[in-house]
Amino acid sequence: MWPALLLCQLATLHLSQSFSHVCISHPTFREPVNTDIDVLCGTERVELQILLCPVYYNEYNESLMALNAQHFKEECKGTPDWTADPPVLKFNFSIREEAIAACLNKLMITQEVGTGLFSDFSHVQFINISGMINSLDTDTGTITYRKEMTYKFSCRYPLQYLVNSTEMSTSGTKITIKDNNGSFISTLSMQLYADSSYTSMLQIPAGGLQLKTRIFVQVKATNLTNRFNVLLDRCYATTTPFPVNSAYYDLFVGCNRDGQTVIGVNGLQQEARFSFEAFRFIQHQNRTLSTFFLHCATRLCEHTFCSSLVQNCTTHINYNSNTRRRRSADGAQSTTVSSMATVSSGPINTRVDNGYPVESEVAQQTRSSGTLLGIAVVAGIIGAICITLVACIAYLIYNSSEAFNKSALYQQE
Repeated sequence: MWPALLLCQLATLHLSQSFSHVCISHPTFREPVNTDIDVLCGTERVELQILLCPVYYNEYNESLMALNAQHFKEECKGTPDWTADPPVLKFNFSIREEAIAACLNKLMITQEVGTGLFSDFSHVQFINISGMINSLDTDTGTITYRKEMTYKFSCRYPLQYLVNSTEMSTSGTKITIKDNNGSFISTLSMQLYADSSYTSMLQIPAGGLQLKTRIFVQVKATNLTNRFNVLLDRCYATTTPFPVNSAYYDLFVGCNRDGQTVIGVNGLQQEARFSFEAFRFIQHQNRTLSTFFLHCATRLCEHTFCSSLVQNCTTHINYNSNTRRRRSADGAQSTTVSSMATVSSGPINTRVDNGYPVESEVAQQTRSSGTLLGIAVVAGIIGAICITLVACIAYLIYNSSEAFNKSALYQQE
């Protein structure tokens, strides 16, 4: 196998030499530095790229670089891009377990204690995908004058939805470490349904939903390995699309839920389901429609761990929304979790009447204006009649006074 590998490398080296002149005059034709590697932790793939000219500077080429020293596997080698400035060598692999293992990359799940925004849920899990890009020294003698080139990388994915880059180099062996953080938030979606079979999408009429209409909610993950399930930690409604400084109402937090919320599936599959009855916020009592937005703080967890979290949530529990039960985590290590991401719905409108047809606010304003106009017209007519009566009475009094004066003058004569 070694002779075949050397022949392949010699052929690739011959092809690469036609591009080597690009590096000789390029500013990156130098010793490697820690910024020579870029890592993109995607929701489906990990994408890496290293600068090519430092590789040539150390008397290697793209055929002599591979993931985790797997130089015999073509899928573990990179693809050179000489059109880029500077030229780069690109690697990428799927984050599915079989693809991660194919080139001996490592996948590790850690469990820590949540603090800050996650203080209500002490178990917080992370996925760490790590590996390296190694050079292959083809010298067959006892010694070599070429430095071994090693680019280490890792991707850290928080499974609770809500790393700092570390770099190191040593003399003799050139090691570049790049840690990056990724997110699975784009794989999550929320849908509202009108039926318990989750087949009919909920259509909210212009006049809003009637109060106590049952709404079925599904939060689903896509493009993920079956090793992970979806777990909803908290779902709540707010009066604005953004929950900051907004009135809110908790439908459930962990095992605690309100009396009208029914948990269907949570933490057992790659979709979580629950339902609740349409309500209105009291602060909307003077409005025709009460509008609110639904949010779910979501995490992905390894399926055996998810089941341990939900096994005690089978009993219906009423609760005060200000009281939340903390899950225990004996022996877990602490960590600081910086932020949380949620999946949210669009606006949900409910009617404030008892089922009779409702008017829009414009119609209400028009009707109110028409009523005021009618009152003004009636008041005007009544005013005119009163003025006319007063004038008639005054006229009669004036005529009676004139007749009396004339009669008195005639008698004097």
